[in-house]
Amino acid sequence: MGEVTERIEKKLRAALEPTHLEVIDESEGHRGHAGFREGGESHFRVVVRSHAFKGQSRLARQRMVMGALKEELAGPVHALSIQAEAPEA
Repeated sequence: MGEVTERIEKKLRAALEPTHLEVIDESEGHRGHAGFREGGESHFRVVVRSHAFKGQSRLARQRMVMGALKEELAGPVHALSIQAEAPEA
């Protein structure tokens, strides 16, 4: 696991206390596209399930994730795909 991946995971765990979290580096699939860096850690997909999302709209859930990762989004992360859900009751 790379440094950026670890930071993303650590920040999301602290901010959202997820019941499920996957941080997937999809950078290699974007080779030759804008924002790609050799060595990866530029394009990510996050799958997160947290009670913090209960009653929140899809947009609000995405904003919560992006707020937790604002430093990464301003720096090393070029693209972030977010799947954010509240756990089933």
